[in-house]
Amino acid sequence: MSRITLSNLAHSYFPQPKSDADFALKEMDHVWDDGGAYALLGASGCGKTTLLNIISGLVRPSQGRVLFGDRDVTDAETTERNIAQVFQFPVVYDTMTVRQNLAFPLRNRGMDAGYIARRIDQIAAMIGMEAMLDKKARGLTADAKQKISLGRGMVREDVNAILFDEPLTVIDPHMKWELRTQLKSLHREFGHTMIYVTHDQTEALTFADKVVVMHDGRVVQMGTPEELFETPAHTFVGYFIGSPGMNLFDAEVSGSEARLGGVQVALGAAYGPTTGRTQIGIRPEYVTLSDKGVPVTVKRVEDVGRHRIVRAELQGQSLNAILAEGETVPADPRVSFAAGKVNVYANDWRVLPAENGRGA
Repeated sequence: MSRITLSNLAHSYFPQPKSDADFALKEMDHVWDDGGAYALLGASGCGKTTLLNIISGLVRPSQGRVLFGDRDVTDAETTERNIAQVFQFPVVYDTMTVRQNLAFPLRNRGMDAGYIARRIDQIAAMIGMEAMLDKKARGLTADAKQKISLGRGMVREDVNAILFDEPLTVIDPHMKWELRTQLKSLHREFGHTMIYVTHDQTEALTFADKVVVMHDGRVVQMGTPEELFETPAHTFVGYFIGSPGMNLFDAEVSGSEARLGGVQVALGAAYGPTTGRTQIGIRPEYVTLSDKGVPVTVKRVEDVGRHRIVRAELQGQSLNAILAEGETVPADPRVSFAAGKVNVYANDWRVLPAENGRGA
């Protein structure tokens, strides 16, 4: 297992990139701790798979270095990096049995037959394929084949890292939950460095100790699920994490208040002057709907089971609020924001209160 360092890393698929827009990955510096469980989260085309393939050695970066521990592996072949990678779609040998497929990486390394047998039984139980071990892979369903791919990725205990590129795309929803749970168990037991690429926030937040959110070729925030929810460093994180995502309002910020059109909103902290587009953000969970506060216009109410989502308008801007079960919409609806839960953004990056300086 290894600490993974990305130093001054950037990548373009153009031979002579001329501008920032030509880079699939903008310049970045990040350290991934030895034994960490990370999720790379973002929309399609944001650079997740490119970054994963640079770490694995399938793509050489246009600039910068990749280090495993203190070793520079930027020019090292995939086979020299001692990693396992599980791809989005199944990669199996159809003429082999499930058992032979799972054993293949271990036999290639000359492992003891007794160890191989024990390890195969352990992994087969983890992916729910004990009853299929002696069946040929040919003819199995796509999700069964993907479970074999997952098993082959996890069967080795001596790897520097295990990389997963949207591995549960073809798995049925119930099995997805079970396999995520098993992956977490595997991580706790063996401490592999794991990097899991997904566009699904539920997968990311339930799998990872730290989530790396990517947008437009940049890592816009690396943090715990709680940090991403409470203090999104970028408006994209606020929008992408949560269901519904963070409310964002164009505003003028002055000290401890923000002006939205013709109303004032308390921020819970004082802020210095901002430049560029200024917005405030508040999670729907921290919006209270009552007969006190700022007047809003309710457009509709959506019942999603455990709670209801109120779709409203505040000074011409869209607002979402969570209404707990049993709560009703007041006849004269108004909203207030929970103290200390409002975030301020300038040009999409979070601004810290004045006493702390500016942060992003």
